[in-house]
Amino acid sequence: MTLATLPVTPEPTGSGAAACADPATLALYRHSPDLRLQAVARAARDDFPAWLSHVQPAAACTRPVRLAGTLTTIEAATGRIFSLRHTADMPDGTIYKPCGNRRASVCPACSKRYQNDAYQLVRAGLVGGKGVPAEVARHPAVFPTFTAPSFGEVHTRRVKKHTCARRAECDCRAEPCHARRDLTVCPHGARLACFARHDLADPRLGTPLCLDCYDHAGQVVWNLHAGELWRRTTITIRRYIEQLCRERGVPKVPMTYERNGTIRTRWVLPVRLSFGKAAEMQRRGVAHFHAIIRLDGFDPDRPDATVAPPAALDADDLVAAVDHAATTVVFATVPHPHEPVGWRIGWGDQVLTKVITVAALGEVTDAQVAAYLAKYATKSTEVTGHTSGRITTDTIDLYADRHGTHVERLVDACWRLAHARWTCKRCGQHSDRWVCPVCAARGREALWPVPESSPFRRLGRWAHMLGFGGHFLTKSRRYSVTFAVLRGQRIVFRRAQSAGPDRADPGETPTTLVVNFLQFVGAGWHTAADAMLANTSAAMAREHQNAARQALQAMAA
Repeated sequence: MTLATLPVTPEPTGSGAAACADPATLALYRHSPDLRLQAVARAARDDFPAWLSHVQPAAACTRPVRLAGTLTTIEAATGRIFSLRHTADMPDGTIYKPCGNRRASVCPACSKRYQNDAYQLVRAGLVGGKGVPAEVARHPAVFPTFTAPSFGEVHTRRVKKHTCARRAECDCRAEPCHARRDLTVCPHGARLACFARHDLADPRLGTPLCLDCYDHAGQVVWNLHAGELWRRTTITIRRYIEQLCRERGVPKVPMTYERNGTIRTRWVLPVRLSFGKAAEMQRRGVAHFHAIIRLDGFDPDRPDATVAPPAALDADDLVAAVDHAATTVVFATVPHPHEPVGWRIGWGDQVLTKVITVAALGEVTDAQVAAYLAKYATKSTEVTGHTSGRITTDTIDLYADRHGTHVERLVDACWRLAHARWTCKRCGQHSDRWVCPVCAARGREALWPVPESSPFRRLGRWAHMLGFGGHFLTKSRRYSVTFAVLRGQRIVFRRAQSAGPDRADPGETPTTLVVNFLQFVGAGWHTAADAMLANTSAAMAREHQNAARQALQAMAA
């Protein structure tokens, strides 16, 4: 018999780190005599092997989720109960599940798995696999980088010619930061020049030359609208490609669809664009996007299939479309009391587009692109030095300061713009609510300077992200598979491994169901000793896996 639903018990994590609320804290606890005594006491208990086997699925997680309840196995046809288990009969009375956080600064173990999945997801859209046809490797694809505009001069590091082996550990001689013959002084008395050759670890990188001159409000508003800017950019790219199809005489094909119970037909161009995008937070606290744009065709007989694009289009056309969109897409935000005409939202001048190849013959290969995007999928605002959780009215004073550091001013700008006081044009009442309390009490419609759907309220929700509220890794529907598909395949594989040689056929109809009634009871390990023991076990398992993998590679060589 097989299970019709995936088991609730989580699978082992592939990589791990310190299994405590804070890895640095656990490193300090390792030298504590009390911690060693607790660890020895736990290891000396008779149920320690059972406990260690029970927590193994989440052993490498920083803050595992603890669930309590019942697990019931029933017959699918009749509903007869085969078995009923309570978590109270398990070690610690709970089930441990990895937290699944994608941020490397929060949980290195779960973020490593997320990064591996992101790599497979991105690469499958370039070379096929995981349900994506291998023919996509022959489709034109480009790798553009969209940057934000300048909001003020910041300390930077420029290297004209790299001679290092790894850019992450670059030790090349950099150019002077802002070398100027005329020592310009800003209105606030700061000298707008810097002759230092910054290294990668210099804390001044990304900070403004003058904090008072820098447009902190404009930057957080740009971060807030970056998703809308990307949406408009993809629309412009599609329209540019469609215009090229018309100019080159690419014939249209009929597409049938149903609306209100009626089958209708419209003629469309046989071209389709698929996108994948990763956001990277720069040191100055603004996001820029690394994207994959793939050119596909459209077959009216197979509307959901991924087919080759028209022969009249190639990768150079994609490059031209991206360059056109990056220079033309611009819009203004809705009005705000601090900016009555709205902020201008557009891309910066530094837009670089490279053609992706499968073989190592072009500007960038599929493996390089996949690894690059997967790396940034686990990043957040760590590069800026800010790693807080969601900010509330009780914690805003800890992170925001209008006259503080660069990051503190960005957080303060988010909070001030989100909670700006509006003035009712009818009665003159000042309020930070969307509805004027005076006009509402009198039954009159308030006249506000901005519509109620203004997006600036979201700045308070995303103040800990410096205004950026989008996902760090997104894709179009037909670019590749989803994270859910990859997780499901991995769970099915683990389940088949644990079932043994007598497991049922993959195509066999399931005859039993597992119905679980579980509730959240906590997060994290009970004690620091439990965290240390679990993490040590996970580290030993990883070492064993790495040794086995190296032995297999040596045998294959």
